[in-house]
Amino acid sequence: MRYHGSCHCGRIAFDVEGELDQLIDCNCSHCSRKGYLLWFVPRERLQLATPDADMATYTFNKHAIKHRFCPDCGCAPLALGTAPDGQPMAAINARCLEDLDLAGVKRVPVDGRSF
Repeated sequence: MRYHGSCHCGRIAFDVEGELDQLIDCNCSHCSRKGYLLWFVPRERLQLATPDADMATYTFNKHAIKHRFCPDCGCAPLALGTAPDGQPMAAINARCLEDLDLAGVKRVPVDGRSF
């Protein structure tokens, strides 16, 4: 399935393809404060419609994940990083996907505070 997502104002826009069968509900300080529900996909399944220069970046802790957000509206629709096996990954904030019924998707709690 193909999904379209964006930040609140639309400056950051993207399409992502895959089966969205579960979401990560992480309790780390960053995810819990922002209310992220994350869908991890291989990086090649994400097509950005926004130039890299139009996005701001935030990193914390080990600085391994680049959280991308809009410098205008502040919304953070995605992050980029590397999976444990070395493959490029994208973490999609499912709350930023259009026409997605979040109530119908399984949530998997992750204890990110312990990492």
